Amino acid sequence: MFTRIQSGSGPVDTTRSPHARLQTLGPQEVAVKAGFWADRRAVNRAVSLRHGFEMLEKAGNFHNLRLAAGLSEGPYRGRNFLDSDVYKWLEAVAWELGNQKDAGLQSLADGAIALIAAAQRPDGYLNSYYQTVEPAARWQNLDHGHELYCAGHLFQAAVAFQRALGDQRLLDIACRFADHICSLFGPGQREGACGHPEIEMSLVELYRATGEARYLEQAQLFIDRRGRRKMGGLGPYGPEYHQDHLPVRDVSEATGHAVRQMYLASGATDLYLETGEPALLEAMQRLWQDVAGSKTYITGGLGSRYDGEAFGDPYELPSDQCYCETCAAIGGFMWNWRMLLATGEARYAGEMERALYNNILASPGLDGRHYFYMNPLMLRAARFLRLSDNPPGAEQFVPVERPEWHSVACCPPNVMRLLASLGHYLATHDARGVQIQHYAPADIACELAPGRRVGLRVATAYPWDGAIRVEISEADGGPWELALRPPEWCSAATVAVNGEKSEAPLVRAGYVRLERAWRVGDVVELSLPMEPVLIEPNPRVDATRAAVAIQRGPLVYCLEDRDQEVAGRLPDIEIDVRQPLRARWQDDLLGGVMLVEAAGRYRDPQPWDGRLYRQVGAMGAPAGVSARLLAVPYYAWANRGIGGMRVWLPRAD
Repeated sequence: MFTRIQSGSGPVDTTRSPHARLQTLGPQEVAVKAGFWADRRAVNRAVSLRHGFEMLEKAGNFHNLRLAAGLSEGPYRGRNFLDSDVYKWLEAVAWELGNQKDAGLQSLADGAIALIAAAQRPDGYLNSYYQTVEPAARWQNLDHGHELYCAGHLFQAAVAFQRALGDQRLLDIACRFADHICSLFGPGQREGACGHPEIEMSLVELYRATGEARYLEQAQLFIDRRGRRKMGGLGPYGPEYHQDHLPVRDVSEATGHAVRQMYLASGATDLYLETGEPALLEAMQRLWQDVAGSKTYITGGLGSRYDGEAFGDPYELPSDQCYCETCAAIGGFMWNWRMLLATGEARYAGEMERALYNNILASPGLDGRHYFYMNPLMLRAARFLRLSDNPPGAEQFVPVERPEWHSVACCPPNVMRLLASLGHYLATHDARGVQIQHYAPADIACELAPGRRVGLRVATAYPWDGAIRVEISEADGGPWELALRPPEWCSAATVAVNGEKSEAPLVRAGYVRLERAWRVGDVVELSLPMEPVLIEPNPRVDATRAAVAIQRGPLVYCLEDRDQEVAGRLPDIEIDVRQPLRARWQDDLLGGVMLVEAAGRYRDPQPWDGRLYRQVGAMGAPAGVSARLLAVPYYAWANRGIGGMRVWLPRAD
């Protein structure tokens, strides 16, 4: 038998990982107190989690589990992976209950856990689709069956209940299922791996939660079995769709299904954190350079092709036809977190920030009840918006808002669990001190070593304001290091300690590092000048060459048609890059936002007279009408109805 390790950590626990440079903090060690993220987490708690339960009931997810438990009758509803959405929702509930007790949410969770326990087979197997629709086909379609994928999400939910609440019920269910899987797919047993990576990182986390070495061994086996080109793929995509085209240690570029790629990379990085195998880290660093250097949207979106939900070629980043699935951005966030823990390098936190404030946050509507699955950077009109699916029987569906749910509903509960566990990602520590990775009003406290407890209180209006105030709230009298991450978008950060500016602070691995014998009441102030700027793309990105985007702090901006002086003319807009940008706060718009105004013009389309092409210079200098352009944060678009929108703006001649 194994010992279940009591841990206060969050979704990833590296407190015992021998090859982690940084250690994670748990739900009880970081408390988000107010501000931008507290507001969104409050909506997630009060609205989204309850809405998610209603949608899971309406869509048939709970019905399917009742069928498997023998508690209901009727046909199975939906696709074969619907159990996974229940598990992600449960994980979100666990982290939220760890943040604050809630009798209503606890009751919903109790009912769901009891239902899952009733559905589990005596041998540990658990999957409502194969128990009720194709019982003879268990484990027969690893490419598309999603059995291991669903199991992985169950394991993550179980770990969340253990760590956030000390609740072992779901962990008992998860371990019985994991033992069943190991008995079938372990050493000397059946060869195979899941067509949708997820279980790899989940098994590593289950190992961290229980100390059961078989789970780590099974994770490595699943990773080692990839790259044999046995998986069939989907449509025009071959084994790369399933991440079976190359052995994991040989990869150098991102290809195939973007979510699958990010989840597999997360699992491989988790495996490195436990084993220290150099080939794994080297492969992940090559992969990261390809993704961050040529396949990431300015919003942090991943996946340029609707077909196959896939990565494209280097610099293939179209604004209007991109996929940018919410789950892919969350997968990238998860992978960058693990790379940060493995290396201690701030650049990974920078990529997390890019995705979090833009692509990920654009998915949920401000009401917490509606979600985008895909996140384009340009939309000419509502009728052109691509959704995960359109309502049955709709010949021409024109959306007016984000859908409240999806037939493939992976994204909404994924957003819920990330928001509920967000405090986990704000800070890390090592033996030297504490590193603040992301800025939000929060209380942070941890032990650097047994008996060495330190505490911080962070105050900020980030992302609207770049002033960060950190007050030491606990100290032990000895020296330790406080590390602050100046974001990549800021080139003029300054630091002051107790009112005295530090002229040449130590900077290492992307952090400003301040070491001293801190005393309670000491104050560190990090100033990040936050003026709106224009961003230009690498000229190899053909789709946006000669265009610019507006960014202020971590937030990317967009133009919505409804805010411009002339409706329906977004395709004709050009921005005058010689004129300054002006930011102004609008308290009564979109929950309170910083707007950015720019000067530009509407290019006159009349000289083209319906022609698609013409000889250069045939019509002389282009004519246009001057215009004031108004930009809103990208995350807030489509909250007043869906209409034209664009992030990249052509430059005026």
